[in-house]
Amino acid sequence: MQILKGAEVSSAIKERVQEQLAGLKAGIPRLAIVRVGERPDDISYERGAVKKMEAFGLQVQCFHYPEDISNEEFQEEFFKINGDRDVTGILLLRPLPRQIREKDIENMISPEKDLDGISPINIAKVFAGDDSGFAPCTAEAVVQVLRHYQIPIEGKRVTIVGRSMVVGRPLSMLLVKENATVTICHTRTRDLPKTCQNGEILVAAAGKARMLNQKYVGQDAVVIDVGINVDENGKLCGDVELDSISGRIAGQLYQNASISVNGFETVQMPDSFFDVAVGNVPFGDFKVLDKRYDKHHWLIHDYFFGKTLDKVRPGGIVAFITSKGTLDKENSAVRKYLAQRADLIGAIRLPDNTFKQNAGTEVTSDIIFLQKRDHITDLDQDWVHLDTDENGIRMNRYFVQHPEMILGDMVMESTRFGPDSACKAREGEDLSEQLANAIQFLQAEIKPYELEELDEEEDRAIPAAPSVKNFSYTVVDGQVYYRENSLMHPVEVSVTAENRIRGMIELRECVRRLIDYQTEGYPDEDIAAEQQKLNALYDSFTAKYGLLNSRGNKLAFSEDSSYCLLCSLEVLDEQGNLKRKADMFTRRTIRPHVAVTSVDTASEALAVSISEKARVDMDYMAELSGKSPEELEKELAGVIYRDIRCAENPEDILPSLADLSRYPLVTADEYLSGKVRQKLRMAKAFLEVAPDNQKETARRNMEALEAVQPQDLGAGEIGVRIGANWVPIEVYQQFMVELLTPNYYVRDRIKILRSEATGQWSIREKNADRSNVKANTTYGTKRMSAYHILEQTLNQRDVRVFDYIEDENGKKKPVLNKKETAIAQDRQELIKQKFAEWIWKDIDRRELLCRIYNETFNGVRPREYDGRHIRFEGMNPEISLRPHQINAIAHILYGGNTLLAHEVGAGKTYEMVAAAMEMKRLGLCTKSLIVVPNHITEQWAAEWLQLYPSANILVATKKDFETQNRKKFCSRIATGDYDAIVIGHSQFEKIPMSVERQQAILERQIEEILEGIEQAKAQKAERYTVKQMERTRKSLETRLAKLNDQSRKDDVVTFEQLGIDRLFIDESHYFKNLFLATKMRNVGGIAQTEAQKSSDLFMKTQYLDELTGGRGTIFATGTPISNSMVELYTIQRYLQYRLLQEMGLIHFDDWASNFGETVTAIELSPEGYTLVGR
Repeated sequence: MQILKGAEVSSAIKERVQEQLAGLKAGIPRLAIVRVGERPDDISYERGAVKKMEAFGLQVQCFHYPEDISNEEFQEEFFKINGDRDVTGILLLRPLPRQIREKDIENMISPEKDLDGISPINIAKVFAGDDSGFAPCTAEAVVQVLRHYQIPIEGKRVTIVGRSMVVGRPLSMLLVKENATVTICHTRTRDLPKTCQNGEILVAAAGKARMLNQKYVGQDAVVIDVGINVDENGKLCGDVELDSISGRIAGQLYQNASISVNGFETVQMPDSFFDVAVGNVPFGDFKVLDKRYDKHHWLIHDYFFGKTLDKVRPGGIVAFITSKGTLDKENSAVRKYLAQRADLIGAIRLPDNTFKQNAGTEVTSDIIFLQKRDHITDLDQDWVHLDTDENGIRMNRYFVQHPEMILGDMVMESTRFGPDSACKAREGEDLSEQLANAIQFLQAEIKPYELEELDEEEDRAIPAAPSVKNFSYTVVDGQVYYRENSLMHPVEVSVTAENRIRGMIELRECVRRLIDYQTEGYPDEDIAAEQQKLNALYDSFTAKYGLLNSRGNKLAFSEDSSYCLLCSLEVLDEQGNLKRKADMFTRRTIRPHVAVTSVDTASEALAVSISEKARVDMDYMAELSGKSPEELEKELAGVIYRDIRCAENPEDILPSLADLSRYPLVTADEYLSGKVRQKLRMAKAFLEVAPDNQKETARRNMEALEAVQPQDLGAGEIGVRIGANWVPIEVYQQFMVELLTPNYYVRDRIKILRSEATGQWSIREKNADRSNVKANTTYGTKRMSAYHILEQTLNQRDVRVFDYIEDENGKKKPVLNKKETAIAQDRQELIKQKFAEWIWKDIDRRELLCRIYNETFNGVRPREYDGRHIRFEGMNPEISLRPHQINAIAHILYGGNTLLAHEVGAGKTYEMVAAAMEMKRLGLCTKSLIVVPNHITEQWAAEWLQLYPSANILVATKKDFETQNRKKFCSRIATGDYDAIVIGHSQFEKIPMSVERQQAILERQIEEILEGIEQAKAQKAERYTVKQMERTRKSLETRLAKLNDQSRKDDVVTFEQLGIDRLFIDESHYFKNLFLATKMRNVGGIAQTEAQKSSDLFMKTQYLDELTGGRGTIFATGTPISNSMVELYTIQRYLQYRLLQEMGLIHFDDWASNFGETVTAIELSPEGYTLVGR
């Protein structure tokens, strides 16, 4: 295949023209380009012509007129241009609007200025074979191309599609003059493909986008496409569909290769299959319809990157040429998506003239090399972000850090979209040498794909058919096969088992067809006919082989990914007998997708946007309503708000952030909830720096927030206990001094200290004030001073006094002194009582503490979730969710980590199922993992498919997690595009976190302890405090190594590699025994040991918090608190860890001092205290 490049012909003509210009004495010729209206193809043609003329050294002057110009006005203007002596040539872009009489213009134009041969005089000369007449330039260009490439014209059969006076007819005369045999057609010529195939030279001049494909082209034909069209996506194209022709040529060149000539969105290819993907991705401001990826709202070039990454295997390479926008655009969402799934090997920036000769375009482009990871990561990578180089040009941080990968000089230039950066070629540099040098900087290792050892049966395997789902049975040429990744293996089983498989394949295909009919909204009669067929197939099969759920059928077909779908066709009783057939046999069980294309009001547009996009999408709303985003925002004032997130001080707000348009629009229930005190401070700060035209909107934000501020709590409504960490240390210090009045000389030495690393309170130099009566008698005892008692009280510990006796081995042994302990505990209660009386006495202190408490604990307004707008596409219309279930689903969709703590029987299962399906549909998550008690995994699958019959779910069985099968099953999770995966509690525990992440957790905890030790030494804390932290540091590694014991896990696929970004835990109370460090003694409900599964779950929730921003975990239980309030703290550690950190309540003792208190209770159990809520 030879491409006849117009650029090469143009260069040759340019040389001839420049030679002629050098010999001119009358001055440089000037071309007048006349355009009426704003047709995209005219604008494109004009832009190219101007560039070309200027490159040739010719002068160009453009004349533009509105489309509604009258015939008289235009003729008057054209008369002036035609009569201008400085204009030596005129190019009139046609067709002209209907009101202008084109014939008059053709007769008006001077033949010697008629560049495009529209004058009747010139046309007559062309048809008469007179060389003094000007032929239309496009027709002349076709002849010039054929001559330049030395393609013989004489005696050739030439077919021209298009008979206009601009190209087709005059071209036919030019070719006849060259002694060609010409057939001229129009688009309605009978049997046009056959007529075109007869031509040895085919000229496409029909003016219809991509009309001619491989059916129209004969063997070894020369094809010249002169069409300039704008397709349905707004993209420039010719009359010829090049892809189909290129595909046919590729098929001849590579006859053993599988070549598909289709849109990328329609090609069926397996995931994680290819080693390398290479391409020059298409670019345009339009989207591709692909159900799997629609949720991302990608433009076409981003879509190619995202989908291709799914198609290459882990370790595979994607090498794409793309415009610089991929790496340089301000919105980093696509780069973040790619960075989560692939490592950037490197990128090379090409000068903007790289493709000028080949494609006639000047655009800065990049070659991007990505290597797919085997798991999604949450690391923040540099190349996701933009930066500024030394010249102040904003570009991707990768290029700022690696200027050697830019094969030119970055400059700013003016474009039709405003100032933009461009890469200009360096004078005298050879691009091929530059490219070779840049490639040397790329470092990557392509590991060979690990294949299991081939057995003898492997030779009988056949390539997988794209239409067969992975991990499914199928029949090919009468033989039963099982597809596993890229191969389909023949199945060798008994005759009975094979017949069972064949029968269930037929049933499965019928069910899938019925699901497709319902999903796509087929007529009732088509669905009824398919249901009748399904009934017949089911009755016939079960008469021979029993229920689909029977043991024999399960053994035969359980490996098929659709077995659970077949099982859902039967509703069984508690004994496993058939109760009735499922609803799918008799009625519609899937709510079809009905796309909303238009709405009447702004509020309706908002409801649809929330339902379809899970956010306020103004462009989408404008498309639905026909109103501009500005109009919508104005109409929805008070219903939607700009989510202002800036500094709380006006002086700290950057100028670039003092613009409301920088902040996204959110609904009122989202904006007017959460940390409303902090939001109000931000709104006030923004109001001070807002531009004048935005102050009114910013003021509305502020007033709306003021209206929802929580009412401040007074001193009488706030309970303060000694040890509450929100109370400033200075307050406790002041209380200690006023209560115990230490003498002047030691007052400054006795200090209350707190270690943030461990949450430990300590009093420095407690023994310095030995002669103080208050410390030793009034509030203390002879055995324990008031300072010691106060320190224990701050640490939430009951005081105890011990005597030490020697045992028979001479070792000292502590024995509780009950009398002294009782006296000390009495003094402890007295100190607590005095603190309660003292804390609110001083007015200034009272105001300070009220302000701190309200800011810390009374600054959040809970959000109310309303899910009435959720449409639940694909759900069984026979099932209706209750209002509380719909609102709970809305909480999961739009809130953070969620606890579903309804009573047993309130519908938590359906809430989780519907939430998982909606999040997948809306693009809020990629893959959900549902962890349920082991014995109900199959029950969960049945209920899931009852609610969503078309769902694609994977259900783990005990067999899947046997050692020999576990790796294969985890690989299915990692590589499959499932709506959800259902596994048991014990199976979930066997999927390990990566060793690297466990090491990172261990190192982080050790680092925190080391900081605490340094802090304690700096504060000159007592030796036992430092020693205690040293012990903690030394035991951390041992404790975590034991808790995260890998002996029960396979070192194969880790949790991160599964691609899970939503985790649902059913019956979450089974994970309540999570280790916590406390200084309290003898308090009921505090776990002294930790379950391995709880440690494992905690690590996984921490990982998902980092990956999803605190939105990845959903717990469900009917008994969130069964024994102690400690369980509530445990749930918060799982679901609200970051919030606990922000509030300074990460240590249990701090949490307990604020939300609970220890009380003495007489119980039969040995424990003497219980933590209760306040």
